[in-house]
Amino acid sequence: MTQDVSHSTDLTVPYTGMPADVIPLQYHVPMLLDEHRMTAFKAAIDEVVRPGAHVLDLGAGTGVLSFFAAQCGATVTAVEREPIVFAAARSALRAAGGPVRLVHADARTFVPDQPVDVVMCEMMHVGQLRERQIEVIGAFKRNYRRAFPGARLPRFLPEACVQAVQPVQQDFTFHGYAVAAPQFQDPFAEQPRTVQLAAPQVYQQFFYDAELPTTCAADLTFGVEQAGWLNAVRIVTNNILAVRVTGAEPVQWRMNYLVVPLATPLYAEPGDTVRITFAYRPGDRIDVLAASVRAEPVSP
Repeated sequence: MTQDVSHSTDLTVPYTGMPADVIPLQYHVPMLLDEHRMTAFKAAIDEVVRPGAHVLDLGAGTGVLSFFAAQCGATVTAVEREPIVFAAARSALRAAGGPVRLVHADARTFVPDQPVDVVMCEMMHVGQLRERQIEVIGAFKRNYRRAFPGARLPRFLPEACVQAVQPVQQDFTFHGYAVAAPQFQDPFAEQPRTVQLAAPQVYQQFFYDAELPTTCAADLTFGVEQAGWLNAVRIVTNNILAVRVTGAEPVQWRMNYLVVPLATPLYAEPGDTVRITFAYRPGDRIDVLAASVRAEPVSP
């Protein structure tokens, strides 16, 4: 059941059954401050959305992507379930103006009143962990096909996802105090604590309009290029936001890296071969990945 409160003046929006995995409002601010993210999404929306298009924004957060789409002349429906984030989006979208209908609902069950041209969904976390991007888009596709049999699926933004993993030596000491815990890294900054032992390799890639993965798994061998202790793996997630019809490079957004420590490190030298394996489900917690990741030497 959806509750369209886009014209309500009450900022206290009652909503029951809110799950524990929602992203609180304060965590949306770093997203807004991330210039790489914002610039990439603005460029992708400018590329994809045309005047008069019907756009659906699933898990709209503060509504900034809906705002970008409305600036392109689209009619936008934005869906957000977290009450405080919803209220912030409503206030910001009202101040900005534009044809955005804000609906208080769960993106996994929301079905638009009519076919749409573009579906935006940014419920993503590096590695497809924690957040429900794949689950939400999978549910939308099933619901949409039931509601509009024979209709073509809309264009998705992002369009595709490419995931890679890299063996690294990570310095987990802080003023002499060692804490081997998962950590995030800015992909556009130098990482002096990280030694790259081999180049990253892709372990997963998919398009959102095609069959979606039920697992994220790797079983890869790496030729070691730099000597060091393989005590962690680095997860790299690159989102293909929009493929340009002109043949130019697609609009891409590379998320923060995730460095995950290994329970059992191993020493490797140039010329050695190591095998890295792990498996988890989209939306799993980071500790599920951390518990499954293994590295072992491969005999010549």
